[in-house]
Amino acid sequence: MNDATQQIDIRAVLARLVVGERLAESESSCLFETLLSGGLDDAQIGAILAIIQGRGATVDELVGAARAMRRHVTPVPYKAEPGEVVIDTCGTGGATKTFNISTASALVLAAVNPDAAQGSGWSISRVVVAKHGNRSRTGRGSAEVLAGLGVNIEASPEVQAKCLREIGVCFSFAMLHHPAMRHAAGPRRSLGFPTIFNLLGPLTNPAGAKRQLLGVYDAVFVEPMAEVLARLGSISAVVIHGSGGLDEVSSLGPSRAVWVRDGKFERADIDPKSVIDGAPPIEALRAQDLDHGVRIIRDVLAGSAGPQRDIVVLNVAAALMVAGVAADIERGAQAAIDAIDSGRAERVLLDLIELSGP
Repeated sequence: MNDATQQIDIRAVLARLVVGERLAESESSCLFETLLSGGLDDAQIGAILAIIQGRGATVDELVGAARAMRRHVTPVPYKAEPGEVVIDTCGTGGATKTFNISTASALVLAAVNPDAAQGSGWSISRVVVAKHGNRSRTGRGSAEVLAGLGVNIEASPEVQAKCLREIGVCFSFAMLHHPAMRHAAGPRRSLGFPTIFNLLGPLTNPAGAKRQLLGVYDAVFVEPMAEVLARLGSISAVVIHGSGGLDEVSSLGPSRAVWVRDGKFERADIDPKSVIDGAPPIEALRAQDLDHGVRIIRDVLAGSAGPQRDIVVLNVAAALMVAGVAADIERGAQAAIDAIDSGRAERVLLDLIELSGP
């Protein structure tokens, strides 16, 4: 039997987990298949999540659980055209709080002209951004910020596909694409701390993005998540933990980075000094509230200079390396700046607001 139909003895699994045993990939896949199918009660789910979080999820457990989640996802019906690459900028959340950098980066990334990043040697005609995201406990997640900007975050998968075709970006609201997650909603809310699902969210892009800029909230996850992406079939990705505790490429100092390419991964950290002069104070990257976070993104897209723009440029540059458009951070930064200063990034947001609407 495959993992989707195999039966599981949940009490036996819990007995193993509580004494410190780890699960094989197939066992994890079967366990999370049962969870997502409604076969576990809240106490069992809470125990599983707490035990795994307490000792840390293994690569096998993450791969197996991600495969189960992918079986339950509601997909975006989009197929990339020749020369297009589909990328996501979804992170784990749970890191030092800033304005929503990954969302601003997704909008700029969709506006990039690949010709502006010279010297890559690859023939990429278009970068398409399937931005996956959710609400946040802080009330300032990608869903809240995009809604504040005027985007319809509850657009159907078909409308999302249309947005990808016509303007090169969409927002895939996790709550709508992962209905099976309702079975874990109560226990996650009661626990109140990050769980394995924070790591699994970025691994289950509804548009099937095979390229990814993935920020993690703790440096301990950088190498394991890179290995997970490689085993799940990512073509190209980078897993990041930035200075200052950011789950982004940081402008505060070097970012720990592991790059995944065709099943292999290597450590090559990112130093912002090659793109920006001096590190800003962390306060310069914070949003006081949702309205402030929305204003910051509007200002960045409108071309305002400053530390908020700098960190978005850094993240877009890294994403362009993942996409195969830029050979290095410097060339990627040039293309990001061109996308902003030309007005194309601001136009992408206006088009997304219009096209995603009811």
